[in-house]
Amino acid sequence: MPIRSDLRNVAIVAHVDHGKTTLVDAMLWQSGAFRVGQTVKKRVLDSMDLEREKGITILAKNTAVRHHLPDGSTVTINIIDTPGHADFGGEVERGLEMVDGVLLLVDASEGPLPQTRFVLRKALAKKLPIVVVINKVDRHDARIAEVVEETYELFLDLLDDDNSHALDFPVVYASAKAGRASLTPPGNGEMPDSGDLAPLFATILQHIPAPTYVDGAVLQAHVTNLDASPYLGRLALCRIVAGTLRRSQNVAWCRADGTIRTVKLTELLMTNALDREPAESAGPGDIVAIAGIPEITIGETLSDPDDPRPLPLITVDEPSISMTIGINTSPLAGQAGKNLTARLLKARLDTELVGNVSIRVFPTERPDTWEVQGRGELQLAILVEMMRRESFEMTVGKPQVVTRTIGGRIHEPVERLTIDIPEDFVGVVTQLLGLRRGRLEQMVNHGTGWVRMEYLVPARGLIGFRTEFLTETRGTGLMHHVFETYEPWAGDMRTRPTGSLVADRSGQVTSYALFNLQERGTMFVTPGIEVYEGMIVGENARAEDMDVNPTKEKKLSNVRASTGEELERLVPPRLMNLEQALEFCRTDECIEVTPDAVRMRKVVLVRGDTCARPGPRQDLTVMIDNGEGRRSRFVIYIREVSTQPRSRPCGRPPIRVCIGQDVLVALNPSVPSPTVGARDGVGRR
Repeated sequence: MPIRSDLRNVAIVAHVDHGKTTLVDAMLWQSGAFRVGQTVKKRVLDSMDLEREKGITILAKNTAVRHHLPDGSTVTINIIDTPGHADFGGEVERGLEMVDGVLLLVDASEGPLPQTRFVLRKALAKKLPIVVVINKVDRHDARIAEVVEETYELFLDLLDDDNSHALDFPVVYASAKAGRASLTPPGNGEMPDSGDLAPLFATILQHIPAPTYVDGAVLQAHVTNLDASPYLGRLALCRIVAGTLRRSQNVAWCRADGTIRTVKLTELLMTNALDREPAESAGPGDIVAIAGIPEITIGETLSDPDDPRPLPLITVDEPSISMTIGINTSPLAGQAGKNLTARLLKARLDTELVGNVSIRVFPTERPDTWEVQGRGELQLAILVEMMRRESFEMTVGKPQVVTRTIGGRIHEPVERLTIDIPEDFVGVVTQLLGLRRGRLEQMVNHGTGWVRMEYLVPARGLIGFRTEFLTETRGTGLMHHVFETYEPWAGDMRTRPTGSLVADRSGQVTSYALFNLQERGTMFVTPGIEVYEGMIVGENARAEDMDVNPTKEKKLSNVRASTGEELERLVPPRLMNLEQALEFCRTDECIEVTPDAVRMRKVVLVRGDTCARPGPRQDLTVMIDNGEGRRSRFVIYIREVSTQPRSRPCGRPPIRVCIGQDVLVALNPSVPSPTVGARDGVGRR
């Protein structure tokens, strides 16, 4: 069978922060993609703002390097840089559809971790050849020989008897940051003996097979990713499996629903380093971008109109975590964002479904709320953060696990958790995971004062675990987890041991009130922040919730006290980002997300009022009779809503309005009285 000797397609996969994107940078520089002295950002493929802020890869991206051989010929190496976090595993599975081999990076100190197991399992299932790269060999705590042995053990654990030949993988020792690699193991903490990445390029050309094809075969191009251009519209990234694709060609568009349409391609682009350049044609094995089909989606096929042959749709693992996303229903809604309506929110979620094959969206019993399912908390938090930066306002519920019914019993997802901690914290971490139904699978002491522990833990037990874990390990612990399997429901488990401090009225937070409240627990707000009834302003030291007044002001008088000039000394508050807020929430709590704030609140803002939806309150018009037959009309702007007692059976609490210093009008919208008009909002005295 003929082969494309001038082409290689390879994906770089690894656990998070093991150096994938840094290695791509070095390969681009040493292949001549950038001129000498050119200013190029580090981790150039991490182009999203969120990727640079968090230091992780979120979306899979492709680039191409031109490697020049000693005989003067050139080989194009298409590289797929994949995310390293388990929550974005759908990007990894999609990237493996485009390649003929895999570079598996393993940190020379940390060794194989949960995501390493996940990506290796997927690569072995597709029977892709694997090149193992032991990266960061120059770390001071590197343990190269032990990591190679652990990698062999991981292969043995995942391989069956039919694929035992995969154990004969080549090993390259590299320092991606320095741009050096070698085929012989250096000493721990030392640099590879080669001055560049030539040994890595030679290993790729030798062990990653070139694409094969059949002469005269029918065109088949598989859509594996989507992009967009301000000039060309939606771009579909395709791997050409067979045949030849040309610009302005008429092709058969084999859609996901089984229908076939004939369409014309308006543009054909091929990747060169970081740019996409127009091309007249592309052959088998090439990775191209095409334009001209605005509604094309991932997994569909482009084929010959005279003999259309669709390829199988791309399938990924099912989601394991869900949460609800709905419109913002808080009293402060509409003050920061522009996209507020349910129609715009649903359109944005539908847009996400087009390019993200691992996300699911389902309706709920409410027309303005949807259930969104994904791989993990981080993936869903990234989606909400992206929508927030697009000026959306929304209400986000607490993450929940997605259960299945197998054999008449409820099963829940179980995660494989790997923890690296100092020896001193083994006892406290064991106790924490015991309360969360964790099962210890393995514990290894490396002799360096650090211990690695592997657990199988129900996924719901890990929701909110990271914050407590970092607190108990004084910020030194490292944890990583990846989906393992479904197991029968493990039973009840302990949730957050502390309660919430809940604001009982609206207004601005004062330093005087916080000074008195900080003894009750940890505060989440600072003076001057606007709060509303039902908003969570702190964490209670005890298990139950507590209603507090964070807007209380110090009473002023004409008498000067000796301590009147002293300032309130406040403990700095704990400011929580979106991921931390999702971990903190209980089942009766949710998060208000706006472009400029993340606020935690109760699902039902007013205690005892389970049916009323919060919204802006109306001003009231009051007619006051002065006793001489003259009436005065007052428009009252409500500044304070009394909520005591909060457990009123009638629903809404009474509204107390003070006019000037002498007149007090009490209005209860749900109880008519001789002095209060219940329906027209008019009170008379």
